[in-house]
Amino acid sequence: MAARKAASIRSRAKRPESEQLVLFKKRGGKRRGAGRPPKGPRAGSPHKARPYLHARYPVHVVLRVIAAVGNLRRRSVYHAIREATFTTARREGFRIVHISIQRTHVHLIVEANHKDALASGMQGFQISAAKHLNAAISKGRPGPRRRGSVFPDRYHAEIITSPRQARHTLAYVLLNWRKHQEDRSAATRSWAIDWFSSAAMFPGWAEYGDAGFLWRGPPTYDPLLVYRPRTWLLREGWKKHGATISCREVPSAKQ
Repeated sequence: MAARKAASIRSRAKRPESEQLVLFKKRGGKRRGAGRPPKGPRAGSPHKARPYLHARYPVHVVLRVIAAVGNLRRRSVYHAIREATFTTARREGFRIVHISIQRTHVHLIVEANHKDALASGMQGFQISAAKHLNAAISKGRPGPRRRGSVFPDRYHAEIITSPRQARHTLAYVLLNWRKHQEDRSAATRSWAIDWFSSAAMFPGWAEYGDAGFLWRGPPTYDPLLVYRPRTWLLREGWKKHGATISCREVPSAKQ
């Protein structure tokens, strides 16, 4: 009995020291400014909140791929990304309006009901694209199928808020192949538009004149699945700074 009482006394004597250690750890160690718990209504919130996205504003998204994926402007890779557009088309509140596939990156113009719909839609597109891209890369190669990351960084997103910005973005995305001089090879020199993009689905080309028809691709060509725009900026607003866009334009650096 005496031994148990003595053990209890020793335990109580040690308790303040152990509590002090726990509190010290919770407050951040020896970093400068440690020891003060956060105060105020925004305590614990991230330093930089994601920008608010209204449904009336489209978004320009850029996705870059790792070097191991190789050149994206290949038939097998094109079909892999096309499969991802089919997967994304099943989502509510998120739509791909235009897409452009370049050697190391992909441009998208999308519409989303809000920022959560944008994040969810892009996540779904990236997961599907990575799955199909890994399968395409592995086809015909010895060894196990490639697995792992395809997109090394988070996507870059820029909200489009004005007619001038909308026109610039449409031209920049759909004519990006000319910016990267992909139109100068023997295989592409005769192309009026980039068949590694959704340019064939854009009705605002100056070269259409009054005909208003879509260019026909090669006999085996399967177009990318994109939506007609619902936002005013992509339907009509961009025309305030030019009623049409020439397919011969070479876009300047994005501003």
